[in-house]
Amino acid sequence: MDVKLLDWLACPECGEGLTLTAPLPAGAGEVDEGRLACGGCPAEYPIRAGIPRFAGDQERDFENFAYEWRRWGQVQIDRLAGHRLSEGRLFAETGWAREWFAGKLVMDVGCGAGRFADVAVGLGAEVIALDISGAVDACRVNLAPWGNKVHCIQASLFALPLKKDIADGAFSLGVIQHTPVPERAVASIIAHLKPGGRLAVNFYERNWWPLLQPIKYALRLFTPRLKPARLLALCRALVAALFPISRALGGIRKVRLLNVMLPICAVHDPALTRDQQYAWTLLDTFDWYGPKYELRQSHRRLGTLLRELAMSDVRTRPGVIQATKPSAR
Repeated sequence: MDVKLLDWLACPECGEGLTLTAPLPAGAGEVDEGRLACGGCPAEYPIRAGIPRFAGDQERDFENFAYEWRRWGQVQIDRLAGHRLSEGRLFAETGWAREWFAGKLVMDVGCGAGRFADVAVGLGAEVIALDISGAVDACRVNLAPWGNKVHCIQASLFALPLKKDIADGAFSLGVIQHTPVPERAVASIIAHLKPGGRLAVNFYERNWWPLLQPIKYALRLFTPRLKPARLLALCRALVAALFPISRALGGIRKVRLLNVMLPICAVHDPALTRDQQYAWTLLDTFDWYGPKYELRQSHRRLGTLLRELAMSDVRTRPGVIQATKPSAR
């Protein structure tokens, strides 16, 4: 943990600032192990492996994400995998221009292994990357070359250990549907944006799509309760059997929609090699079946929520909401 993160950290219990319980060695700016103490209540939080840890026992409900991103941590990171798919998705979901990122403080909420945080810092932003699961360890390893431009924190989205009004922007892509109260998750993020700060959230849209996936949702009746190793074995069997079929169907324009009905999350982007497509399909299939929660949301309802929270410039489309926090008057 870089000590300058202390400028932004706050106790998730009472909102007061945090301090290190022991002084740094002379000339040091990084803390690998230690504790953070709250100035307003008795709470203390550990720093382990360079990451401040606020999740406590809550991370147990998200064990699959830690397993997933420690295993496939580099598959979706453009810089490490030789593609630009994460960059393209970040621009598409946020609507933020490439040049906007330079010099900004940006929050990646639900960072996983850091695929989008890596793009943002590469564009000149300083990034606070947060995840409730042990995936944040993979993020720290993957983004280590960026040094103190990336700050990894393990924390719940509902109790972000940050001061209010600090970030120029915040994005959360593919995350809120895996939380128990997605609307509360959105409200939590907004509190930490500066006036004029930008918000972008991507999620599973509530629509008729699941009606085409009866096998997936039948399997999800029990798969979230499987230990990660057993779930991986199931996903490997499904992908081994069905990936060749999905790849064949993907090349035929009028029948490729049938891929939706297969109980694997088939990825056949032409920017990827066949081996990359296979690895990505296995990763995304595991990601389908592991989460405890999959709560699809209506973009219209979330747009209404943003307006109720006094956000401005609200824009929505299926699976995406974007807005700006009003400037102070």
